Amino acid sequence: MSWKKAFGWLIIAGFAASLVAVSPAFGQETTVVTPRSGVQIDGNYKTYWLPPDVSAHGYQIDRLVNIVHVFMAVLFVGWGIFFVYCLFKFRQRPGVQAQYAPVKASVSKYGEIAVAVFEAVLLLGFSVPIWASVKNDIPKESDNPLRIRVLGEQFAWNFHYPGADGKFGRIRPEFVNLANNNPMGLDKEGDPNAGDDVVAGEFHIPVNRPIICDISSKDVIHSFSLPVMRVKQDAIPGMTVPVWFKAIKEGAYEVACAQLCGNNHYSMRAIMKIEPQSKFDEWMVEKSKPPEVFAD
Repeated sequence: MSWKKAFGWLIIAGFAASLVAVSPAFGQETTVVTPRSGVQIDGNYKTYWLPPDVSAHGYQIDRLVNIVHVFMAVLFVGWGIFFVYCLFKFRQRPGVQAQYAPVKASVSKYGEIAVAVFEAVLLLGFSVPIWASVKNDIPKESDNPLRIRVLGEQFAWNFHYPGADGKFGRIRPEFVNLANNNPMGLDKEGDPNAGDDVVAGEFHIPVNRPIICDISSKDVIHSFSLPVMRVKQDAIPGMTVPVWFKAIKEGAYEVACAQLCGNNHYSMRAIMKIEPQSKFDEWMVEKSKPPEVFAD
C-alpha cells in the first residue's frame, strides 16, 4: 500500500472514530458519573479525562469535547507521519537536485477539503445547536424553575434567593453594607418583598429542578464557573446575564471564578450544595429567620 492510500485511510478512520463518538450507542442522555472514576453509572458514556458531570445537558458538551479530541488526535498522527515521511523522502542526498516545479499534491488537497468539511459539520451540526439549546431554551414558568441572583465581588460570590412570596426584593448600591450582612444592597426596610429574601455565601439548589441564575458583578469582571454543571459565564458590571441548568445528582461541589480578578482571585470560591427539595426548603426557612438578639 502506498503512503497516499495509507494517509487517505487514516483520514477516513478519523472521521469514522469521530462519528462513533456521537452515535447513540456511545453516549446516553443521562450522564450520572462517579466523582473518582469518571465512569457513567447508568450507561456506557465515559468521561475519564473530564470533571464529573451532574447536569442534565452536560453529556452534549462532553460528547462534543470527545469528538474534537479524537479528530485532532487522528490529524496529529496523520500529519506527523507525513512530516516524518517528507524528512526522509526529500532529504539532501548526493546526486539528487531539488525540483522547483510546483508539486501536484492531490492527496493533501483532498485531505484539507475533507478536514474543512468535517469542521463545518462539527460547527453547524453540533456546536451551534448545543449552544443555542443551552442559551436560548430558558425554562418556562410551567417547569417551576428556581431563579437566583448571583453577584460577584472581590473576592466572594453572593447568592440572592426570593422568599416564600417568590418575589425578589429591591436592591440598591447605597444599601450595600457588609457590617450588617447586606452585600447585595437589599432594601430590607423600604421594600416589603425583601423581608423574606435570603442572601447567602453558599449556593444551595434543589436536585432535578431547573435553575436560572442572573449573573452580575459589583466591581470587576468575574466568571461564574460550575465545572460539574458545564456552566461558565462572565459576570460583568452593569450587566445581568441569565444562565440555566438542572442538576441530576446530589452532592457538594465548588463554585469557582474563572477570570483573573485581582490579587486574591485564588480565594474567590464558594460551595454548591445539591440537595432534595425538602432539604432545600428547610435551609430556606432556617436562613429566612431574623437574627437572634441577646440581651446584655
